[in-house]
Amino acid sequence: MKMKVLSITILTVILVGCSGESNPNNSSKKGQPNSNSYPKYKLNQDNKNDLAYMGNEERLAYDVYMTLYSYYQNQGKNIKQFYNIATKGETKHIQTVRDLVNKYSLTKDDLNNLTTAPVASSTTAQSSLPAGKYDIQSLQDLYNTLIAKGKNSVKDALEVGCMVEVTDINDLNPKIDHAKASAAEDLEAAFNFLRDGSYNHYWAFDKGLKNLGIEAGCCSLGDNWCHSEYPKK
Repeated sequence: MKMKVLSITILTVILVGCSGESNPNNSSKKGQPNSNSYPKYKLNQDNKNDLAYMGNEERLAYDVYMTLYSYYQNQGKNIKQFYNIATKGETKHIQTVRDLVNKYSLTKDDLNNLTTAPVASSTTAQSSLPAGKYDIQSLQDLYNTLIAKGKNSVKDALEVGCMVEVTDINDLNPKIDHAKASAAEDLEAAFNFLRDGSYNHYWAFDKGLKNLGIEAGCCSLGDNWCHSEYPKK
């Protein structure tokens, strides 16, 4: 996420672990895809790196939301969006990428965008992935920045949610293009599923801010984070 947080980390991805038209209405609107219902495709380096990156990024989202949820819960404040999105959405997103990593038997030797050794292996249980640790430095830096901001106030925390989801969508758009160019339908379906989820999560955080009296919702953060074109359910 160029700011623009379970790593599956690829390999951690965790490893376990937009589209070119940038038209959000082209998203798939389908449920969680089953990667094994598709044949194996010939992935290029972009495709492999994309899986590593999104594994890290989806884990980052989960980690940020659960960390901030716990932080405010300890203060007697219940930011339900964080818990619901993390446990009902981000866990599925992580597993979706993880399934693809395992389908293609990716290892760190298949990737050239990791900046540190994998923080976990493909056999690591999702519940045991190391929170707040990633093997792509830009995402590690982003996590640290988002957590620092999110702890300032409930408003800041909900703004962080907007930022995470916009960043996720911005990062997914070119990755969907890469999947299409490679005719890797399993990756395309997976990345569309992740993006559809991010659209929904964005509007949940937007509503949370409006419930706080921030009439502009996510748009209060500025043009980079204001996306009235995102589809709604």
